[in-house]
Amino acid sequence: MLPRANTPLLDQRVAALQDLFAHIAATRMDGVPILKPELRVQAVGFEPAADATAGVGVLITPWFMNLVWLPTDPESADTTAPGATRERCVGNEVFPFIGAHERGFGRYEVCSLFSPMFEFADHDAALATALAVLEELRKPATVPPSAPDRSRRALLLGRGGAGSLR
Repeated sequence: MLPRANTPLLDQRVAALQDLFAHIAATRMDGVPILKPELRVQAVGFEPAADATAGVGVLITPWFMNLVWLPTDPESADTTAPGATRERCVGNEVFPFIGAHERGFGRYEVCSLFSPMFEFADHDAALATALAVLEELRKPATVPPSAPDRSRRALLLGRGGAGSLR
């Protein structure tokens, strides 16, 4: 497991995010054919971002696995408008995040890692993948990057530059 910082406000937002998507799974997504029933909603490994106004972690659901940029204060946060894209640094990599908003929860940003989730045998496999991605992203850079392939697929397939999975 990854170490956790003592961040009560971030912990509250992560719990609310997980509750929100558990509710979405039970309502809006109920019966949708792309669901992998062996999976459940789980927010994994959220840690403060470099500017400490947001946390970054992975959200696993039965239909997707996303990196999530989660502002600790959704009302005053500098977040991307819903549907718009912004590049954000996570560790030594840069990813495109898409702005999102849920009524009663506020704004956040997502970067898709997997969707749909059929390639995972069970929740433990999805969780292990989420933890491996976060561990890799949080490694310190060992060599300066030289125009790495910054795509999500390159990161996941081990072709990403300084922080790649090798």
